[in-house]
Amino acid sequence: MAADQPSLRMSNKQLADQVIALAAEIDDETLKAAAASIHDEVTEGLYHSTFGPGGPAPPREVSYRDWIQPGYLISELATYYDAFSYKPVTREVLDHVSVETGFIAYLKLKEAYATACGDDDHAAVTADAARNFINEHLQHIAEPLAGLLEHSGLDYLALASAALFRRVGPRKDKSKGSDLPVPPVLSDIDEPIFDCS
Repeated sequence: MAADQPSLRMSNKQLADQVIALAAEIDDETLKAAAASIHDEVTEGLYHSTFGPGGPAPPREVSYRDWIQPGYLISELATYYDAFSYKPVTREVLDHVSVETGFIAYLKLKEAYATACGDDDHAAVTADAARNFINEHLQHIAEPLAGLLEHSGLDYLALASAALFRRVGPRKDKSKGSDLPVPPVLSDIDEPIFDCS
C-alpha cells in the first residue's frame, strides 16, 4: 500500500465502537446482542483462525459450491456489481460474505432512493436484482455458515450469521452445495505464552 493512501483497516476498538453505534439504531435484538458481545471477542487472531485457510467457517461462497469454478463465480459477481456500480472498498474477495451482504445493503439503499424519487421502475429492477442475488448467492452461504458458527463460542459471529440466515432463508436447491464438518474454533484469548528461551 502506498504511503499516501489511508489505511483500510480499523483497530479492533474502532470496529467494535462503530458496530455498537450502528446497533443503537436498529430494532433487531439478535444483532443488538451480537454487537454487545463484540468487545470481548474481536481479535485478528480469532478472525483468521475462524475464517482463514483451513478454518472451520469459510466466509467465501465458493467454499459452499462444489459444482462451480471459482473464476466463473467471481466473474458472475463482478458482472452483478458492475451492473449496479457497486464498488466495495475492501481487501476481501468478491464472494466474501461481507462483500455480498454489503451488495444487498447497497441495492436496498438504491431501491429506497428510487422509491423516494417516485421512480417505481428503477425501484422494481433493484428489488428484483436483490431478490435474485439472495437466491443465487447469499442463500448458499448463509445457512451453512450459520450452522458452522452456531457452536463456535464466538457469540457475535454466531448471532450475526443467524440473523443473516433468518433474513435470506434456506437454499432452494440443496443439491448444489456441500455439507462441511464442524471443527471447533479455538480461542487465542486464553492461550498461554509459549517461551522458547
